[in-house]
Amino acid sequence: MHPEIPCRHGNPFRTLAAEVGKVTRRVAATISECQRAQVRMTVLRLSPDRLMADPNAPPDTYAEFLMRTSGPAWPEPDYEMMRREMR
Repeated sequence: MHPEIPCRHGNPFRTLAAEVGKVTRRVAATISECQRAQVRMTVLRLSPDRLMADPNAPPDTYAEFLMRTSGPAWPEPDYEMMRREMR
């Protein structure tokens, strides 16, 4: 004999499936965020500014400016998009 699963909203298996779905979405959002962070970390690690004595100083020449900005542009993620993914 199986013990009854307490359920407030009807069918216990639907409730369980809903909870599994929530956990799955959260795990997927966490993995996606980790992947974004890994790519961002790689871009920062390979940036030319990292090798400079004073990376916060402005460039002295136009050529130095072009060298510093030669890497890929990395837009910050949209807040609304991030909030939707975390649900």
